[in-house]
Amino acid sequence: MPHRFFALLALFLLVPPSGVFSQDLDGPHRNFTDSLLDNMTGTWDLTGKVAGRNADHSVEVEWILNHQFLRIREKDKNRSANGAVPYEAMILVGYDNTSERYVVHWNDVYGGRFSETLGFGVRAGDEVRFVFEYPDGPFHTTFRWLPDSHQWTWHMQSRDKSGKWNDFAMFTLTRPKQP
Repeated sequence: MPHRFFALLALFLLVPPSGVFSQDLDGPHRNFTDSLLDNMTGTWDLTGKVAGRNADHSVEVEWILNHQFLRIREKDKNRSANGAVPYEAMILVGYDNTSERYVVHWNDVYGGRFSETLGFGVRAGDEVRFVFEYPDGPFHTTFRWLPDSHQWTWHMQSRDKSGKWNDFAMFTLTRPKQP
């Protein structure tokens, strides 16, 4: 009798009731659709300042992986004459339906150590504000859609050890001019 009980228990644990997976909030049958982020798809020119220096980047944005993530590819348009590595990033923005928040994987030329911290975000109107909890302090990145001008701004801030928020970068994304 005990063997039969354990066999049934093992079977129950290995084969969950059929309704368990049909109620998943995330997965391949639940695409990430977002009317705000749809405005970011396509090609952009990114200009502005980062750490006090001018930035001129190209940005390409598309939905990937069964519409689970918005992929943002950002590349510095200028090659550095002084040997510095041009900035490049691949950013993946998704949504966690269970936690009801955006998630962002920011991977760039600074490598794995700086890319291991995930960002989590919430939407308020025409913007999504992401918070990254880095070991040296929190960092905010806000994507704001400007519907009247059909542009985006990306505002990045870091908090120093005294608790003061400082601007790290402010970018504007505009559609490239057609020849």
